[in-house]
Amino acid sequence: MSTDDHIRKQRVAAELETSVDEAANLAKKLGLTPYPVNYWIVDYDEMNELIAYGGFQQRYPHWRWGMAYDRQQKQGQFLGGKAFEIVNNDNPAHAFLQESNELADQKAVITHVEAHADFFANNDWFGLFADDPEAAAMLGRHAETIEEYMQDPEIDRAEVEKWIDHVLCLEDNIDQHQPYAPVDGEDRPDEEDLAEVADQLGDLELSEEVRRQVFTEEWLDAQREDDEPITFPEEPQKDVLAFLQTHGMQYDADGEKAVEMADWQSDVLEMLRREAYYFAPQKMTKVMNEGWASYWESVMMAGEQFASADEFVLYADHMSKVLGSGGLNPYKLGLELWTYLENSENRREVVERLLRVEDVTWRNFHDVIDFERVQDLIAPDPAVTDVPASLDDLDPDDPRVDADALARARDGEIDVETYPWKVLTEAGMAERHYSLVKPQYRGFVSRISQSELERISRYMFDDARYESVADALADVDYARGWERMREVRESHNDVTFLDEFLTQEFVDEHDYFTYEYTHSSGDFRATSTAAEDVKKKLMLQFTNFGKPTITVADGNYRNRNELLLTHQYNGVVLDLEQATETLKRVFELWGRPVNLLTIDKEFDEHDVEVARRRDQEPEPEEVGKRLRYDGEEVTMQEVDWSEVEHLDADDIDYDTKPEEWLS
Repeated sequence: MSTDDHIRKQRVAAELETSVDEAANLAKKLGLTPYPVNYWIVDYDEMNELIAYGGFQQRYPHWRWGMAYDRQQKQGQFLGGKAFEIVNNDNPAHAFLQESNELADQKAVITHVEAHADFFANNDWFGLFADDPEAAAMLGRHAETIEEYMQDPEIDRAEVEKWIDHVLCLEDNIDQHQPYAPVDGEDRPDEEDLAEVADQLGDLELSEEVRRQVFTEEWLDAQREDDEPITFPEEPQKDVLAFLQTHGMQYDADGEKAVEMADWQSDVLEMLRREAYYFAPQKMTKVMNEGWASYWESVMMAGEQFASADEFVLYADHMSKVLGSGGLNPYKLGLELWTYLENSENRREVVERLLRVEDVTWRNFHDVIDFERVQDLIAPDPAVTDVPASLDDLDPDDPRVDADALARARDGEIDVETYPWKVLTEAGMAERHYSLVKPQYRGFVSRISQSELERISRYMFDDARYESVADALADVDYARGWERMREVRESHNDVTFLDEFLTQEFVDEHDYFTYEYTHSSGDFRATSTAAEDVKKKLMLQFTNFGKPTITVADGNYRNRNELLLTHQYNGVVLDLEQATETLKRVFELWGRPVNLLTIDKEFDEHDVEVARRRDQEPEPEEVGKRLRYDGEEVTMQEVDWSEVEHLDADDIDYDTKPEEWLS
């Protein structure tokens, strides 16, 4: 970096110092507890490089980073894409600000980052990797180690890169619901390990090839003829990389046999597996995390006017573009779900109070409640919404008021015009930003359904009664929505988040629907607006990162030391061409033939034609298939249904097999 570049970045950093400090203070006032964040000023090329590297400054050498960098650069050059924010999960977290961005964009990034850092620090799924929070240091060590292997004159650099390709093809095939546990060389079986299970061995009808590869003649001769065949693992294993690390070999093309992995191969496999576990929580919580950050960014930038008057229009324009981008937009979906959760919890609080009013029941609720008056009664106290105008009226003993800050503000030590939130506590902030009084949500209480009223009433304790609606609403807890949001932030991932909070009311409010390919018309058509169908569709995008769920079923398939993988079928068939290419990669990590059991759908051409004439959809037949790759060719054969029946949508994270859907 030149001296001029350094001076320029220091100047930008100095200009942003106040914004960084105050954003952190505001986040804490709102009840967030983020990791401390280190901010770095970078130029355009450095930002593209960081994005290509997944948010880190140092990664192992590989062509994928160059490809990602080129794609990011072309996106900015030809498609108008603009990099605003990148932050990584670490303690402290590290965030990068592009020096050429406008101040409004920098403030938006800073507030967004503070919320991300809060999510990193408090979500249990990120806690699975908390034993080593120094992610940047870990990735740096991996980069240096792999670079050393590539520079080793006894190791072909191209072989290292090819090995990385094989492993990356399976990087999502881990058990993301378990904390990372290392696999080392001591876990790999040797002849003594095999001897310990000799009593479990049966009639080993092994091929001569397998006999030469795995067992010595002396060991085989020592086994009893009535031993049982080896089958492992005892239960299907989801962490395919761990199984390959423990039991896999490399294929020696010259010798046409499997041989032990080289130390560098085993080491690289384990390093990439560890990185896969580190990045797994980010993939599992993309909607929650981006929605969470977008929600609090909006509260700070718009609700608390962290964006000044001359910055707000630019901020609003850029925020609308982020939320309005096409496809499955995690920012938009996440923000809408968090907002709906907040509104629903706040509404429940109001409804529970109203149902305790004399003569109000869930049956007559809509008939006897004056909802316009309810809106007036739940409006926040002007004392907390009109700061700084109400500064002289605030009571230091009010739990909504920060007494020390109030005293300093009255002495002129705090710029209350710019930072009115400084004189309030978290309770005051919750009332100040109460969602149900915002213009766009004023009808939310009145829209509650009879079924929801009955459900709430059923689980209420009749421990307090109110004589009037006014008395009831005077006790409303303005912080209940935020408290529930923080509870959900701690324990959920995208799958459970969508499962619990994507309701019919939400689907109707935001006009969600499903669409399917129809054989009768040869195009896609909208098929359902039912929440159950929308939820199932979305679940397919997030279960197991949206990838097929593959498990290891047997490491000694058919007693021939072949690997058997199984596809946990959820109504969506595998892309057999991609599955074939993946099997070839797995072969390189196993060293011996590899098999994959799956379920496919087949359509009878006559049935398709008849259905088309009748403007109906043909019924597919589900059949079992087994793919096998032996190092030379891929074969596929149909298998009896009994071999694949157990794969039929029972053993996956979320049963999303939609019998009524089309393939």
